[in-house]
Amino acid sequence: MTKAEIITEISSKTGIEKVDVQETVEAFFKVVKTSMVGGENVYVRGFGSFVVKKRAKKTARNISKNTAIIIPEHFVPSFKPAKTFVDKVRTGNKVSK
Repeated sequence: MTKAEIITEISSKTGIEKVDVQETVEAFFKVVKTSMVGGENVYVRGFGSFVVKKRAKKTARNISKNTAIIIPEHFVPSFKPAKTFVDKVRTGNKVSK
């Protein structure tokens, strides 16, 4: 499902104009991004957590040149779904492929 499909779905279920829904969805994503760039985690009860994870400094190998490279410590965004969300996905009806 794409962002446009999500906006259409929310608009049809709530009766709110697509333009207003789009602004709201965009604002939500902007707040999440800004918070995470600032090092804050975002918790949405019943859905999950957008967290910033720290990756430690490590040595990696470039196999083609047979050299070692140092990868400095860095931060990466991560999403951890809530337990209730995971349980719903597990028990939901899925289309077999």
